[in-house]
Amino acid sequence: MDSNPSNGKALPPMLMVGDVIVHTDIVTENFCCDIQKCQGRCCEEGDAGAPVTLDEISYIENELDNIWPQLSAQAQAVIDKQGVAYSDPEGELVTSIIGSCDCCFRGPKGCLLAQRPISCHLYPIREKKMGSLIGINYHRWDICKDAIALGKERNIRVYQFLKEPLIRRFGEAWYKELETVVEELQKQGWTP
Repeated sequence: MDSNPSNGKALPPMLMVGDVIVHTDIVTENFCCDIQKCQGRCCEEGDAGAPVTLDEISYIENELDNIWPQLSAQAQAVIDKQGVAYSDPEGELVTSIIGSCDCCFRGPKGCLLAQRPISCHLYPIREKKMGSLIGINYHRWDICKDAIALGKERNIRVYQFLKEPLIRRFGEAWYKELETVVEELQKQGWTP
């Protein structure tokens, strides 16, 4: 979606919401996962696992006994060799993967973890630490074209689709502040 409102005023490329820098695409672009079409390909493709925190690694390790029988033999072998996570080429901790792309924790019906890592729950939003602040942006990936089409059909923006994980990550008060920022932009003439 074009971030220019009908009156010609451009939206700023970034919005400040609390201590989070929000890329404008998160409030302007349409998105709604169409799991029936994509079958969770974001868990199968890519060049590294999903970013995880140390707390999430502990959680996954604690869940291993519960999910072990459901893991594929390949996933079990990878976890036996390197654990539930590893450092990617950028030094970021990520979930272990089979080969060069498949998440070890993906089962035939989706994620085997009762609580997915926040980076998975937030996708297609990606988070980056920026000094004392956090930046979030919309990660575009061609495998999500059906999600963009469904978002357009239903008129759902990225931040609306990801309300639950955004609240999980930043809190309800932060999400309400984001909605207020969007409402203020609309009052100033920007229409999504």
